[in-house]
Amino acid sequence: MSSMTPPDKAARRSRHLLPLVTFALIGCLGGCEYESYDASLPSASSPITEARTDPPLPESRDPRTVPPLPKSGDIDAGTYLVPVDGYKEPFQITVPGGWSALDGNSLRKDDPDHPAEWAVYLTLGSAFYVSMDACNWRGALADVGPADWAFTRAMAAQSSTASTPPVKVMVGDYSGFEFDHSVEGDVDITACDSGKFCIHSEMMYHCTHWYSNQNEHETYRVVDLNGKRVVIAVGHIDESINPELMREARTVFDSIVFESYK
Repeated sequence: MSSMTPPDKAARRSRHLLPLVTFALIGCLGGCEYESYDASLPSASSPITEARTDPPLPESRDPRTVPPLPKSGDIDAGTYLVPVDGYKEPFQITVPGGWSALDGNSLRKDDPDHPAEWAVYLTLGSAFYVSMDACNWRGALADVGPADWAFTRAMAAQSSTASTPPVKVMVGDYSGFEFDHSVEGDVDITACDSGKFCIHSEMMYHCTHWYSNQNEHETYRVVDLNGKRVVIAVGHIDESINPELMREARTVFDSIVFESYK
C-alpha cells in the first residue's frame, strides 16, 4: 500500500493499518445496505481454490510468557501477542529486527535503497467497509457483513482493482481465505477521489486504508474467528523493493497464528 499510509505516510498507513488489535469487524455505510451490495458480488458458488499447505508455523508458546506487541516505535526481534478487539484470545506474531510499529495499526520496514518510508508493511487493522470502486470511492463505501467470505467477495468485485482467486487456508486453529490484491490496468490516480485508491475503511465517510500509487500490491488473509472476521495483509510499495525484504515481510506474515488457548 503505498499506502497501509511519514507524515504523509503515517497518515496514509493509518489508512491501511487500523487498530492492530481491532482486526476487521465490518460496519455499515449509510445508504449502502449489505443485501443490496452483496447482490452485486460474485456468486457464493464461484470457484474457490482448494486449501493449500501453509509454511510451517512457529512453535506455539504459552501466551502468559509472551509480551504484547509495542504499539509504536522500533521493535526488538521476538514473538509478541496482539489482542483482537471483541475477541478474548490474541494472536501471535514473530518479528525479526529492524521493524517498527505505528499506533498499534501497522508494522513496516524501510528499504535503504528505496525512497519510500513504507517499503514493506503489514496491515493489522479493521475493515468495516469495502469501497465498490477504489478510484471513485466517495459515497461508494459499503458494509459487506461479518463473514470472511463476504469480505473476500467484495474485494474481488471492487472496480479499479483485481484479486486473485481466493485460496482456503488455515491460520493456526482457524480457517480463512487468502488472495492477492492490486490496482487493475492503467488507472490515473490523480483523477481518483482525494488522489488515492481507497481499498477499505473502518469509517463511514472517510477512507482509512488506501494505495497512494498504482504499483502497490498486497496479500490478504481473512480469518473467521468463530463468526468474527479478522483481516490481515502484507504489502509492498512496488516491484523495485529488495526481494529479500519482501520475502522477510512474507515470513512475518506467515508467522501470525490464531490459537484456541485452553
